[in-house]
Parts: sequence; structure tokens; C-alpha cells
Amino acid sequence: MLFNKAILERIAAGEVSLAFRRWDRTTVKAGGTLRTPVGVLAIDDVSPVALGEIGAEDARRAGYPTRSALLEALRSRQTGRFYRIAFHLLGPDPRLALRQQDRLDPSELAAVGAQLDRLDRKGKQGAWTRKVLALIGANEARAAADLAAELGWEKLMLKQRIRDLKALGLTESLQRGYRLSGRGRAVLGSR
Repeated sequence: MLFNKAILERIAAGEVSLAFRRWDRTTVKAGGTLRTPVGVLAIDDVSPVALGEIGAEDARRAGYPTRSALLEALRSRQTGRFYRIAFHLLGPDPRLALRQQDRLDPSELAAVGAQLDRLDRKGKQGAWTRKVLALIGANEARAAADLAAELGWEKLMLKQRIRDLKALGLTESLQRGYRLSGRGRAVLGSR
């Protein structure tokens, strides 16, 4: 579930706590969480909704100036059911604190190494994690398409793999490309 920058700013300010989407299948569930650039959202409820049930206050809580503006946005997608998603800002993204941890003791390094080994076994590329970390470390801010071409991978597959590394606090997304976090540099330097 994506939000534009203006809505994200209003979520961070506590002004937006609802979203409406038209989906063929839901992408979030009640009780789950969603990481966003402004922090982690706790998903409180996901319910099907009829357009006639959406009021002006719902539109305001979803960040729209009017009910008609919200309905127009929902109708822009041709298929799927309409859903009302209630959420609240849970707190900062825990990956941000992880990224700053650049001094890991041997047990922490071993734990991260075990996580990387699991990712290596899970993927079809073999031992890819450290190779991708080294590539990012040597090519900060290089476009994903260029990195993927160097590896002989599809760009979307590389982006998913980098998201896996980001979840461990090892990489950071830049406006263009990626870089290793302090934690990523510590892990790569320990090899």
C-alpha cells in the first residue's frame, strides 16, 4: 500500500488515519504492520466498504479535501472491491536504528551472518548476499538497472534482494541507487 509524499507528511503529523483502496485482493491485513518512509503503521482494520458508506469525515481522515475527490480517486481503478483501511503510526522504522549500529560484537556478526546464509539458501542465485553487499559498497548511488546488468539479473529481482538486505539494516535507498549502512559496512568488513 503506497502513499504519496503529501499524505505521508500528514500521517506523520497525525492528521491522516484512514485509507481507501480498490483492490482485487488486499495487500495488508488487520493486526499487521506496514513500513513507510515516515515510520511503521499499525493496521487496525481492513474492511470492504460500499461507496455510499464513505462520508465527508472519512474523506478528511484519508487526506482528501472532499468526499467527491476521494470517490474520484477510487473510481480511477477499474476493477476490484473497495476497502477501508484504518491505521495509526506505531513508531519509527526499526531499520533506521539498526543501520546506525556499526560496532557489532562477534555474536552479533555471527547472527547477521546466519541471516545472510538463510537468504542465500532461500534464493535461486546461490550465495548472493555478500556479493550484492560488496557490489553496492563499491558502487554507491549506482542505478539498480546498472547493478542488475552487472550481475546478469533482472532489475526487479535485484530490488527485491536489496529489500531483504535493507530489512536487516544493511543497506539504504538513495534517491538514485543504494549505499551500505554503517551496519552493512561493518558486516562486509568482517568477512
